[in-house]
Amino acid sequence: MTRPELLAPAGSLAMMRTAFAYGADAVYAGQPRYSLRVRNNDFGRIDTLAAGIAEARAAGKAFYLVSNIYPHNAKLRTYLADMEEVVALGPDALIMADPGLIMLVRERWPALPIHLSVQANTTNYAAVRFWQAAGVKRIILSRELSLDEVVEIRDACPDMELEVFVHGALCIAYSGRCLLSGYFNHRDPNQGSCTNSCRWDYRLHGAEENGAGDLLASGGPALGNPKHLGTVGTAVQGPPALGGGPRHIGGSKVWLLEEGSRPGELMPVEEDEHGTYILNSRDLRAIEHVQRLVEIGVDSLKIEGRTKSPYYVARTCQSYRRAIDDALAGRPFDPHLLGELEGLANRGYTDGFYERHHTPEHQNYLRGHSESGRSLYVGDLAGFDAARGLAEVAVKNAFGRGDRLEFVQPAGNVTLTVDRLEDADGQTIDRVPGSGHRAWLPLPAGVDPAAPCFIARFL
Repeated sequence: MTRPELLAPAGSLAMMRTAFAYGADAVYAGQPRYSLRVRNNDFGRIDTLAAGIAEARAAGKAFYLVSNIYPHNAKLRTYLADMEEVVALGPDALIMADPGLIMLVRERWPALPIHLSVQANTTNYAAVRFWQAAGVKRIILSRELSLDEVVEIRDACPDMELEVFVHGALCIAYSGRCLLSGYFNHRDPNQGSCTNSCRWDYRLHGAEENGAGDLLASGGPALGNPKHLGTVGTAVQGPPALGGGPRHIGGSKVWLLEEGSRPGELMPVEEDEHGTYILNSRDLRAIEHVQRLVEIGVDSLKIEGRTKSPYYVARTCQSYRRAIDDALAGRPFDPHLLGELEGLANRGYTDGFYERHHTPEHQNYLRGHSESGRSLYVGDLAGFDAARGLAEVAVKNAFGRGDRLEFVQPAGNVTLTVDRLEDADGQTIDRVPGSGHRAWLPLPAGVDPAAPCFIARFL
C-alpha cells in the first residue's frame, strides 16, 4: 500500500512550520500576483519565499508553489521575467492551471515539475492522459468526482500522480469557476481576489407574477427584467414550506434574494429540480474516506485553507496524519477524529461528492460523533515561568477557572480542568476576557513547553 503525501496550506512561514510540526509531508504556497490567494499571503516577498523553500528542503519536506491564475495579457507579459528568481529558489513543483502558462514554463524550464491545479477541472481519465502527454507530472482532480470515478481514473492512468482534496472550503461553482464576487464587487475570483460572496448573509422573499409576466416581491413593485434590482415588499419570514411559497414560472420556482448589506435590493434566483446555485456551501471534511483513498492509491491528500490560521493547520494536519497512519497500519478509522475537526470554525461539514447517496446509518454516524467533540481555540502556549511554575498563555478567546482545556501538540493532546488562573502580577483571576490578554496556569503533565502548542476549550 503506497503511503500518500499529506499536503497542507501555507499562507505564512508560521503556517508552514506548524504544518510540518503536526505531520504534513508538504505545503503549497503562492505569490499574490499569480495565485488565487491575494489576501493573508506573506509569500509575496522573495526573501520569505526563499526562507520557506530552504526550511522545507532542510526538513526533508516538499514546497510547492501555486501559480494557478488564468491570466489576462498584462500578467502574461510579466510572468516569465517575474518567475526567474522564483524558479531559481528550487520549488519542488509549480501548481498551474492555464494551458498557455504551462506551455511557457515547459519551454523555459523543461525540468521543473508541474502539477495541474484543481482549477483546470479534470474529471476524466482522457483529460489526465492529455495533460500527461503535455508533460504534467501530477493531476489535482476536480472536487466533483466520486470515489468510484477516482478509482476509474487511477486504473486507467496507473503511472500518473493523482491528488485530491480532503478538507476545506467548497465553492458553489464548479471547482472555483465563480463569477459572483466579480458581479458584486468587481473582484475576480480567477485572479485571486475573491470576496467569498457566496458566504454572505442572504434572505429569501416570495415572488409573484403579474398579468404582464413581471415578477413582484410579495406586496412590492414589479421587477420586470430579471437583472433589475427591485424594492422589498412584504418579506416572507423564513423559507416557505414545501408546496407553498413562490409561483412556478417557466417550469422553475422563483425566489427573490436579498443580501444582508444591500437591504431593499432583490435579485431573482430560480430553483429547478437540481437546486439553487447562489447560496453557501458546507465545508469539506472527508477524513472518513482516507482509508479508501489510500487503498485506491491516491498520491497526495490535500487540505485547503491558505488564508486560515496556524491553529487550523495544526488541527487538520494532526487529524489527517492519524487517519493516514491508521489506514497504512490496517487499523480501523477512529470516529473521534470527526469530533476533533468539529472544533474548528466551519459552516457545517459535508464529504462533498465522494459518496453520492448516504445511508441513514452513515448520516447518524457523522452527526453522533461531531456533537461530542466541539471546542473553541482559546490561545497559544507562549512560555513557561519556572519561578512561578506556571505556563504563559497568549489568549485568543475567553476562558476561565472550571473550563476544560485541551493542549494540542505534535506528540499528542493533553486535557486539563483549570483550577488555578493568574494574571501578570500573580493575582488570582476567575476569567481572562479574550484576545490581547495574557494568563498563567499550571502546565499539565505530558505537555512540552518547548514544543508548539495550541489550546482549545471544550464547549
